[in-house]
Amino acid sequence: MFKKYIFKLIFRVSIFSFVLYMYLFNNELLRNVLSSHVNGITPLHVVWLILMIEMIIQISPHSKISMGCLKQFRNKYTSPKNEYEDLELYKNIQKMNITAIKVLLSWLFFNAIIGILYLMEILDVQELLLISMFYYVCDLICVIIWCPFQSLIMKNRCCVNCRIFNWGHFMMYTPMLFIRSFFSWSLFFMSILILIRWEIVYLKYPERFWEGSNESLKCIHCNDKMCKIKKPVLSNLIKESDCIKTYDRT
Repeated sequence: MFKKYIFKLIFRVSIFSFVLYMYLFNNELLRNVLSSHVNGITPLHVVWLILMIEMIIQISPHSKISMGCLKQFRNKYTSPKNEYEDLELYKNIQKMNITAIKVLLSWLFFNAIIGILYLMEILDVQELLLISMFYYVCDLICVIIWCPFQSLIMKNRCCVNCRIFNWGHFMMYTPMLFIRSFFSWSLFFMSILILIRWEIVYLKYPERFWEGSNESLKCIHCNDKMCKIKKPVLSNLIKESDCIKTYDRT
């Protein structure tokens, strides 16, 4: 899975580089595509299709993606060998919900500034698209290299256990909300549907999202092997030796 995500990161950097090239050398075409004033299919329409397909993949339990996303599905849930306390589960839910709200508020505040700059005509639609594509790359940097939300706010051990793992597309396409276009709004509102589905599942089946109640999320059962660069964030609930044994074998 690690090699697959490295490939995906390279692919996303390529997409960002293409949009950056268009921004620098064919800025007007970029604006026209976003405003649907272009006849025929352009490479930018292909980029939109790729982005949409990536989101559709997120809602299939049979997709070959990270357990961080797949844990929401029933077929990925494994009951723990030892019984867990419901109180511990709900303490975890409360803690994760509080940190998730902090992430949401900080993200909305930061992007509200971008929106205000757009309304003040300091930024244009091309800059908003470029920012979204930058977020598109940063999403995988958070998974593979370093995640400020994990390190500074969430404190979850790894992406497999991340409370907000499936918020990625919503965060990527937040700037798209300000662009009045089929292509921008279709990406944003599709990301909202994915976010809503994730939150509904989390509300109904919180046991799928905590390693204490889902055996599949423990280091010993991890098949993602994503912690080659970004090591797990350890806590007093996790034996350091267990995590080290796991990612030393990757």
